[in-house]
Amino acid sequence: MDLRLKPFDFAQAAARAGLGVNGQPLGKTRAVEGASFGDAMAQAMKGVSASQMEASRLQREVQLDNPNVSLEETMVAMQKAQIGFQATLQVRNRLVSAYSEIMNMQV
Repeated sequence: MDLRLKPFDFAQAAARAGLGVNGQPLGKTRAVEGASFGDAMAQAMKGVSASQMEASRLQREVQLDNPNVSLEETMVAMQKAQIGFQATLQVRNRLVSAYSEIMNMQV
């Protein structure tokens, strides 16, 4: 068994990571292309909104005594919507806090 260490080749490691030797990306990759924090937040907000609308619809169906909609299903949907909303609210609070900290930093 050969246990000799080979010298570390930084250029080769950077190329495997999709970076140039200066640390800049070589080109647009799939992960970088079109993916931004704003897009991720917009998708999350759409998901929360959809779950709230679904819970609202189920709640209305239960109130109208629809036999195809159970109370348990409605309660689970309402809890999912509430948890999603609370998570989104916490992310927003953390972002506002981080923004205010950055703005108060002295340069």
